[in-house]
Amino acid sequence: MQTYFSADHALHAPSFELHGGAMVEPFERSSRIDSVLERLASRGFEAPRAPGELDMAPVRVVHDAGYLHFLETAWEEWNRAGLSGDVIANANCARRMPAVREPRRIDARAAYYALAADTAITRTTWRAASSSAASAVAAARHVAAGGGSAFALCRPPGHHAAIDMFGGYCFLNNAAIAAATLQLAGANRLAIIDVDFHHGNGTQDIFYACGDTLTLSIHGHPDFAYPYFSGLAAETGVGSGEGANANYPLSAGTTWSTWSRAFESCLQRVRAFGPDALIVALGVDTFEDDPISSFALRSSDYLRIGEQLGGVAVPTVFCMEGGYAVDSVGLNVVNVLEGFLSERAAR
Repeated sequence: MQTYFSADHALHAPSFELHGGAMVEPFERSSRIDSVLERLASRGFEAPRAPGELDMAPVRVVHDAGYLHFLETAWEEWNRAGLSGDVIANANCARRMPAVREPRRIDARAAYYALAADTAITRTTWRAASSSAASAVAAARHVAAGGGSAFALCRPPGHHAAIDMFGGYCFLNNAAIAAATLQLAGANRLAIIDVDFHHGNGTQDIFYACGDTLTLSIHGHPDFAYPYFSGLAAETGVGSGEGANANYPLSAGTTWSTWSRAFESCLQRVRAFGPDALIVALGVDTFEDDPISSFALRSSDYLRIGEQLGGVAVPTVFCMEGGYAVDSVGLNVVNVLEGFLSERAAR
């Protein structure tokens, strides 16, 4: 399996994160990727390839033009306005406010585009986010060209990035951009399975009215899990997308026995849908020791996830999402990939 990865991911290094009422070191940090790279090398995977510059065509399919302009220029505008530190929302575009529109001030624009005040933009965040999306594009093109499968080692992650919102450490929706890349290459029907602990609200937002893309997410129930305001089972799509979105919100403390039943339901839906390709939003923050999540999967469970994904006989793109138990992230991610390859080889 070919991996695509850019060292530019390290250019995104916010100085803090607001967590539990305190300013803390961000949980989403570059050492997460180092853990995966080390494990890939030790297990004999091919050396990662650099993706090159980002082709904006699939990005523009996914994201609003004004939002993309904001991401690209926010840091410069922030500094021209005499503001210091990282770009971070200090207001909320809240319920029932009558003047919801893109305002002029950069701090207000940050609030307009922000999903939450948990994600900062630095001087080089746009470069890092672009390189992350470029890895997703490269992996999708590899698969579209007959590569069978590929792994986009994306950082920053992407599944919380909506059509015109950032948050949850995400700026560009890498899985959705991979899907758009496959569509531009001729794919007609696609499926996205999100196995991250947190609901893939951004992916849902992007495809909610699209009947040609099946979106499935297994995650912590919004009663207790970020992003809190999406991810209920009743959210099934609208218009031509009705029935093409499925959420599996699960309780805190969920173990493999419960999680795997939801996963099997996802796989059955994928098989029935008959996609030309599958995109896996690969978060491993379902791990029992993850510091900001509350499921209880074990490292051996990720082998089983990979094996079951390998049983779906369609070209597959993996896009890295969450996973914050740094010492175990590489083991768990590569377990998925090895399980997948083992099952594919056996067929």
